[in-house]
Amino acid sequence: MKTAITLTSAVVLAAQCGWVAAQGKDAYPNKPIRMIVPQAPGGSNDIFARFIGSQVAERLGTQIVVDNRPGAEGMIGSELVARAAPDGYTMLMASTAFTMNPAVIKKLPYDSLKDFTFAATLGRGPVVIATGPSLSVNSVKELVALGKAKPNHITMASAGGFMHFVSAMFRSQAGFDAVIALYKGGGPALTDVTGGHAHMAVATIPTLAPHLRVGKVKALAVGSAKRMSLMADLPTVSEAGVPGYEASIWWAWAATGGTPVPIINKINAEVAEVLKRPDIVKRFTNEGAEVEPRTPEEIREMIRTDLIKWEKVAADAKMPKH
Repeated sequence: MKTAITLTSAVVLAAQCGWVAAQGKDAYPNKPIRMIVPQAPGGSNDIFARFIGSQVAERLGTQIVVDNRPGAEGMIGSELVARAAPDGYTMLMASTAFTMNPAVIKKLPYDSLKDFTFAATLGRGPVVIATGPSLSVNSVKELVALGKAKPNHITMASAGGFMHFVSAMFRSQAGFDAVIALYKGGGPALTDVTGGHAHMAVATIPTLAPHLRVGKVKALAVGSAKRMSLMADLPTVSEAGVPGYEASIWWAWAATGGTPVPIINKINAEVAEVLKRPDIVKRFTNEGAEVEPRTPEEIREMIRTDLIKWEKVAADAKMPKH
């Protein structure tokens, strides 16, 4: 019986065999790893890339050097990784926006599945449905009832991108019409909510936290699949009356497509060990997130599911592609 091997399969097989053969003298990693963050410094992607990166680097016995390459909704940095050598020395700090872009961008400079090998997930932080002083409601059910009774009366403040998607999804799944007002950032959006110029926002916990602490906004529900330990008394959006709503920002590491499986498995295992530490769990909790280790196979399925999910959200919300 003859066995057919495609050229692509042969190349991948040769790379895997070559990597294994080289382990005797040049075990991975033997030089610094470049971690591309496709956003500017200071955001959650940058914070977690540096924080977890330093812990994993210590275990690997090398450096993980963060390289911020913002622009074009994260596509500039992502393309750098997609086109890099598949040797595990160029990594991408990916987040939910990675799976949102294909829904609103006609032609990406890479294939979101084929050009990447997903190595590890770090954690996930849900959004919160929050209202300001200009809206006298005390629950998601009251909010939805008002939205249905007064179409387009409610203004949802959004910073665009991730916030726009999760806001549009809430509006669509809750079944009411509302205006989504775009701002230059999450800060200005929340400022208008607290000032009464916009009624509500769907935002991440770190963005909302300062306003929640002083009582300028009211949290109605959290967009996670289960309740958060940080806000245990806050129901999920599904529990509160919009079944099936789940919206979180996740953080993951990806390598170039074709990176040898042993390298991916090594990174995955080291990240998983770091995420077990109580101090790491506490840090994520304090940031309004939870650690969420997954296997490479589980991550790929998560990416595939998210691509389908956000495509539907964009279509339901009539978000045009550009």
